[in-house]
Amino acid sequence: MMIRIVAGTLLVALIALQYRLWVSGNGMREVWRLEQAIATQQQENDGLEARNRALAAEVRDLKDGHAALEERARTDLGMIGANETFYQVVPPEASNAPAAQTPQRTAQAEAR
Repeated sequence: MMIRIVAGTLLVALIALQYRLWVSGNGMREVWRLEQAIATQQQENDGLEARNRALAAEVRDLKDGHAALEERARTDLGMIGANETFYQVVPPEASNAPAAQTPQRTAQAEAR
């Protein structure tokens, strides 16, 4: 009789612990949710690390090399070199040159 009471008590304790482990909010559900959050955060961190490496390389280029600095000045600020001449090509207006637009249309149609 005593063994049945001890076995029953142990069985109830085991069921309570298993319930807490698998069903409650602090059990395996929380572990799985945290693992998913860690994986998501790791992906975001990897992307940010790649961006940081690219920015660090750009900073090194700007500090050490004049080519990167010159490229930035040309593209972002529209600057030109001391011994260079700037030519701006203005496309013809649509009403003045309809024949000039025909090759562009065919090139665009072929690209599609």
